[in-house]
Amino acid sequence: MPSRVGRSPMPKQEPRERIRNFSEVALGYSEEDAIREASRCINCPKRPCVSGCPVEVDIPSFIGLIRDGRFAEAARKIKEKNSLPAICGRVCPQETQCEAQCTLGKKGEPVAIGALERFAADFERAHSGISLPGGLDTGGPHAGRSNMVGSCPGDGSGGLKVAVVGSGPAGLTCAADLAKMGYKVTIFESLHSAGGVLRYGIPEFRLPKAILEEEIAYVRALGVELRLNVLIGQTYSLDDLFRAGYKAIFLGTGAGLPHFLGIPGENLNGVYSANEFLTRANLMKAYLFPDYVTPIKVGRRVAVVGAGNVAMDAARVALRLGAEEVTIVYRRSRAEMPARREEVENAEEEGVRFALLTNPIRVLGDEKGWVTGLECIRMELGEPDESGRRRPVPIKGSEFIMGVDTMISAIGTDPNPLLPRLTPGLATGRHGNLVADPETGATSIPGVFAGGDIVTGSATVIAAMGAGKVAARGIDRYLRAGNAEK
Repeated sequence: MPSRVGRSPMPKQEPRERIRNFSEVALGYSEEDAIREASRCINCPKRPCVSGCPVEVDIPSFIGLIRDGRFAEAARKIKEKNSLPAICGRVCPQETQCEAQCTLGKKGEPVAIGALERFAADFERAHSGISLPGGLDTGGPHAGRSNMVGSCPGDGSGGLKVAVVGSGPAGLTCAADLAKMGYKVTIFESLHSAGGVLRYGIPEFRLPKAILEEEIAYVRALGVELRLNVLIGQTYSLDDLFRAGYKAIFLGTGAGLPHFLGIPGENLNGVYSANEFLTRANLMKAYLFPDYVTPIKVGRRVAVVGAGNVAMDAARVALRLGAEEVTIVYRRSRAEMPARREEVENAEEEGVRFALLTNPIRVLGDEKGWVTGLECIRMELGEPDESGRRRPVPIKGSEFIMGVDTMISAIGTDPNPLLPRLTPGLATGRHGNLVADPETGATSIPGVFAGGDIVTGSATVIAAMGAGKVAARGIDRYLRAGNAEK
């Protein structure tokens, strides 16, 4: 019978306190909380939660270990499949993945799988040191590599060379899985620090930089080499990498080309893409505010257009940087908002306003070229569109002016076109995304694989990780089939 015990709530900073800092909002479970929550799992014979996990974590087993107080072992069990558990426990939308399949959720609240994953990863890091496959402990962030050799056709001393382009969630996952198989993996990152969207696109209060650094250190400790400040397509071409002895290449460069609304006035000062806004905030250390002054001009009244997780992040960062009034502007209703419920609730608690069924049609400015307002029109919902959501339809004559001095566009991104443009023969879709086999990650160029947002467009961290895992297996099969000699 399903447990009658209610789900253990996640402790959080109080809203009045957290809007004045960039410290993590969710505080994590105590040992008692974790054991209580793990004890709710009824260990279903069919294990439906596992089918909902894109990286195939053995969820019932790690939860059982937490229930028994074997916390470090729980972390090791997770890392058999997931090399970034502390990240996933914080930013993965478990409510639409593993928790959506939980049997307890059919008649009540599902087990808090994400919170338990975070707990196990944090416990291991704080109490027992990070362990590697084969039992080799790191003993610190840059200690030795794993001695485990898997199915790689190499000689057992590092294996064949594979290049991974991009150090976001897809690249880190692909690199870690290949290293566990015994391949000699090098990640090439264009920026001066690794992490991709994990570092530059997610605020400190959702994913602390210290957590990211520890997860990257684990991947490096597996034997993965990290080369920074190398822009593949410019510094080196894919052909250069093949000539340098890399037998396969994985492309996981994400989707960093922002969408805009295409309305008059978007070239005014005070208009940002969420991409630019969040990257500036992370790159320029806005999370140290007010001790560190970041050159981001945030007005008194900010409008964020869009209602996904990125929109919530941008709105909450704007509040922390001193905006007096922040409004989410969204053309559909609350039921269609793509953001996680948790992020919407956090934003509301912190004072973010919501202008729903509202669509911007023009950005207004003054004689000096600065934003002064946003002309909007009211919407109503019609029949469903191709996405399955009801199509927003303008209400004639309902135009009005919203007084703002900053507008942030958070309506999605496409892949950066640089690498495809500079790589002849690399097939792309109509939005500039790479075309890759969903079963293997293989692209139109033999030996070149791809996954994550560069293939799908902007999606979730866990989806990108799942694609990295698929591609790692595809690369392994490709090289085991004798293609290493080509």
